[in-house]
Amino acid sequence: MGKNIELKEYSKQDFDEFQQLLKQQLTQLKSVLKKESFGDEPMLFGAELEMYLVDENAQVSLSNQLLLSKLNDPQYQPELNQYNLELNLSPVLQAGKPFSKLLKEMQNKTRVLEELAQKQNITIVPIGILPTLRAEHIKSENMTDLGRYHCLAKQLNQQKNAGFDINIDGDEPVKESFKDICTEGANTSFQVHMMTDFDRFNNVFNAAQLTLPLVTAIAANSPILFGNSVWDETRIALFKQSLDVRHRDKCQWQQPTRVNFGFGWLRHSVWELFAEAVSLHHPILPVTMPNRGATELPRFEELSLHMGTLWPWHRPVYDHHGNGHMRIEFRAIPAGPTNLDMVANAAFAIGLANGLAESIEEYLPLIPFRFAEYNFYRAAQHGLEAKILWPDPKQYQTNEKSICEVIEQMLPIAKQGLKSLNILDEEIDTYLTIISTRCQQKMTGAIWQKQTLKHFKKTLDKDSACKEMLKLYIKNCNSAQPVATWSRSWL
Repeated sequence: MGKNIELKEYSKQDFDEFQQLLKQQLTQLKSVLKKESFGDEPMLFGAELEMYLVDENAQVSLSNQLLLSKLNDPQYQPELNQYNLELNLSPVLQAGKPFSKLLKEMQNKTRVLEELAQKQNITIVPIGILPTLRAEHIKSENMTDLGRYHCLAKQLNQQKNAGFDINIDGDEPVKESFKDICTEGANTSFQVHMMTDFDRFNNVFNAAQLTLPLVTAIAANSPILFGNSVWDETRIALFKQSLDVRHRDKCQWQQPTRVNFGFGWLRHSVWELFAEAVSLHHPILPVTMPNRGATELPRFEELSLHMGTLWPWHRPVYDHHGNGHMRIEFRAIPAGPTNLDMVANAAFAIGLANGLAESIEEYLPLIPFRFAEYNFYRAAQHGLEAKILWPDPKQYQTNEKSICEVIEQMLPIAKQGLKSLNILDEEIDTYLTIISTRCQQKMTGAIWQKQTLKHFKKTLDKDSACKEMLKLYIKNCNSAQPVATWSRSWL
């Protein structure tokens, strides 16, 4: 979706030809994945950080194009709404101290951005959903004026042919309707990319799926939507509903959402995920790419574009460079609260996926996929208060447990997973200690926001309370201290 796409009308023939290309590329992909050298590349991590822009009144600032023009840095990109920006971090080798390298670049890059923004009375906020965001900010006039966003919005609107309903139950339920997809841009995340040995891909991917509820609960940082305290990670429900173009008809099958947890454990090959995407989802952008010259491996640009119009919480990404590789994009981690917290979340997610991969086949028979999905949504809704179903392979049992208990139980496995990637012990301990402390203190970004907002609501109206809470949140972010250490002096 980062490609330049012109806003234009597409014919039925365009869609038919694009669909044929997808099928051809699926067949070709099978052959590519069988190449003995495929995946024989240095193992790297990468990440993308999405951020909010706010003005001096803690309201959204429609200024991403202004800041981009002053930055002149290709690692920064616009997002769907004018009040969001994205930073694409440089890939780093997995061995050694990769998380500290990512952290250092995040700090250096965001420092330059913040200095530029400050001169324009703009503040940068890493947060899953901005607490001061209001329903009137969600409109097409606030969309970034780029062809790919207008084209995406137009095609999704045409498929939906109706408004987009947001209906999220929770502590303070939210029910709103919008004309277009701009609520999608209300969600900001820290998306982590992980290359993995191709012969381990299935097990690592399944382990990432099973452990995603643990990461979601401990990383939660999106509890406030339109001033209401909703889920600990409201972003999960909001993102799904904001791109739901399905038509409900009691006489037709229920097509799956384009934002989803998945449809089953990965069985034989990552190819299944691409085939599933082509077979279950109609193309939205039938854009064919010009011939860019010969490369050793096919680019599969149309197939990659189609995958970019689906938003599973773990997305497989094909890369044709060198010998080629597949990587996993972790999409469920929210932005914020601090750079240190986000990198710790990444370390925990990556450690769990790799640490549990070796024994994942002992877990999967004990927990059908639909219960893993159940765990994910319970974790998003209740955070560290969630109870989830968790398998015990030694006892051949699956029992309901406190998610904190499971997180603490899995920390040594996460540590082992990071060690298996040749990451230094000092590096591992630094970031997993941040996770452990959150669990012990029962403190995440979501919990801090909810408790702080509740405190301010005792004496202020909802809008003022959200504003004061956000100002304090920004002050704590600037301290660069992990969220578990933030003051709660009013409790």
